[in-house]
Amino acid sequence: MQVFDALWINVQLATMTDNGQPYGTIADGVLAVKEGRIAWLGPKADLPATDLLSTPLYDGQGQWLLPGLIDCHTHLIYAGSRANEFEMRLNGASYQQIAEAGGGIKSTVAATRAASHEELFVLAKNRLNTLLRQGVTTVEIKSGYGLDLATEQKILEVAAELGRLHPIDIQKTFLGAHAVPAEYQGRADDYMALVVDQMLPELAAQGLVDAVDVFCEGIGFSVAQSRLLFEKANRLGLPVKAHAEQLSSLGGSKLVAEFSGLSADHIEFLTEQDVSAMAAAGTVAVLLPGAYYFLRETQLPPVALLRQHGVPIAISTDLNPGTSPFCNLPLMLNMACTLFRLTPEEALLGVTRHAAAALGLSDRGQLAVGQKADFGLYAISQPAELCYQFGVDPLRQLVKDGRVLPLTV
Repeated sequence: MQVFDALWINVQLATMTDNGQPYGTIADGVLAVKEGRIAWLGPKADLPATDLLSTPLYDGQGQWLLPGLIDCHTHLIYAGSRANEFEMRLNGASYQQIAEAGGGIKSTVAATRAASHEELFVLAKNRLNTLLRQGVTTVEIKSGYGLDLATEQKILEVAAELGRLHPIDIQKTFLGAHAVPAEYQGRADDYMALVVDQMLPELAAQGLVDAVDVFCEGIGFSVAQSRLLFEKANRLGLPVKAHAEQLSSLGGSKLVAEFSGLSADHIEFLTEQDVSAMAAAGTVAVLLPGAYYFLRETQLPPVALLRQHGVPIAISTDLNPGTSPFCNLPLMLNMACTLFRLTPEEALLGVTRHAAAALGLSDRGQLAVGQKADFGLYAISQPAELCYQFGVDPLRQLVKDGRVLPLTV
């Protein structure tokens, strides 16, 4: 007789696995948990003999269980607001005028440098709580609003502390090469040397870095500069990813693929050669519809090419104060479908299985035996409903590592 820690019965399972059914569906299913992992799942008729009298039972009342959602690209730790720039832009101010008024990324850098560790923690915790209530159980947090060693370290320390104290799992990404800080203006090579030779090695030695990112773009860093960073990350045993091909076709995504990187993100200007390289390397394409929408971009990412070459597609909020101020992953599901024409199944794969792959995590993102018992119970009639509608709250229960969580922390 099998012994489980808990059973979820009378549920529809959207496993997000390749079991031959849309969404990996198992109708009238049961899911069993033991020691924080999924120990068994399948149709109710196939449930092995178990002691139902002594096992906690959760009756899903015919509702849907999905894997815990994963927000795989965020800049969640920052201080300050850029709402004034939003208003200035809508009143006709140019990018240059906003920059001359102290706006842009340097505004967020200044506010984040000035904020205390405690202030950043509280701000970030509130954002994480919002995502938790949406069913999110894993979040990637990038640095990049410090652009000096002390503040980059402060951001990553806050991320690590959130990982210890908050139910959501945190993946920490070093993005010191987010922009050239004001004190290095016109000396991008010198700043990249600081990032490569001092910042990354020191932060990695402190265990604060799970992956390394770069803004490889004409207004950011060149492919040659990005290569120096990736070579250092490679020597330190750290995986890489990049903001690439958002504004132009520069070759950043192909560079990520060359280093067998985790993901290339934004990627509106991908070429077929880029896509082919990503497919061969197993690099995930991370689409960020919030930034596309907020910046009113017109160049769509080449979704058909990604499908054709079998490149996994992930979806994320890109939560940040300047170009995607959206702390709402369900909204991104809808935008991915309406703006990028993804199917609801593709979109949901993008915040579960493929989002896990974009973080190099193989123990979550789907409902399968051995996976982390991270899942949400939703009062919906079909999985597509999570993409079809937002602004409602269909989440009825959230489970992390086999434990039912309060939806406010």
